[in-house]
Amino acid sequence: MEPKYKIFHDDEALSESIETLKSGGVSEKDIYVLAYDNSHLRRTKRRTDANKIGVRVTGVGTATKNIFRNKSDKLVSKMKKIGFDQAKAQRIEKELNKGKSLLVVRNEDAVKF
Repeated sequence: MEPKYKIFHDDEALSESIETLKSGGVSEKDIYVLAYDNSHLRRTKRRTDANKIGVRVTGVGTATKNIFRNKSDKLVSKMKKIGFDQAKAQRIEKELNKGKSLLVVRNEDAVKF
């Protein structure tokens, strides 16, 4: 099952969407955020309790390879590990490079952001 996602430019809208997902019954363990800027990602994660796509999700092998990859390649590899195909991950990465954030929900059929 391909993950459901939405791209946000506004952090407040992102936070509201995460709260809507949680109140709608989506498990916190299935909600992930991804951003180009690590400090931005940390702030969002603290504010919303969403998950980051880290070693627990990608596995040690991918995490180790990501040490040697540039930021764009790291983001694409993380998106591929959670279910995006290469082309879609590359398109999304271009949006993240513009300062936007990605909200991803896994293991859900119908999601309302």
